Amino acid sequence: MSAGHTAVTTPGASTAGVSGAAPAAAPEGEVSAAALKTLVGEPVIACETPQDECGVRDVLDRLGDKWSVYVVVELAGGVLRFKELQRRIHGGISQRMLTLTVRRLERDGLVKRTVHPTIPPQVEYELTEMGHSLTHLIKSLADWSIAHRPAIAAAREAYDGAQETAASR
Repeated sequence: MSAGHTAVTTPGASTAGVSGAAPAAAPEGEVSAAALKTLVGEPVIACETPQDECGVRDVLDRLGDKWSVYVVVELAGGVLRFKELQRRIHGGISQRMLTLTVRRLERDGLVKRTVHPTIPPQVEYELTEMGHSLTHLIKSLADWSIAHRPAIAAAREAYDGAQETAASR
């Protein structure tokens, strides 16, 4: 590929039927950057400079941790007490990690914590309006993941096979 040529490799990809895509613009099995833009639209994030974070990094750091998405998904169904939330999260989150996770989500305005003055105190968690707005994005990500699971598995298998072949040389 020559300097200045941007392409995304996709196994068996064809640019046929992509409006504005020139079939000769990219080698066989690749989709040109212009064709990709036509297929998927504008980039999700277009910062002015590579160093500019566009205010996204801290949010992605929060949602990209191991437990936050699980907590948001479980709270999407309604108000939960701490122990019930802990029981519902698959993978066995520890009390300490759940405490840290809900505190961070509360700090970010995604979760509301309510303490009822009983003995012992009852603590309930629920999503805020902003937290509920996030559930639509998580569902889209889950739907995408399910739809692309076979293709991802095939890509991993092809990659691992190529790595094994290269290692045996």
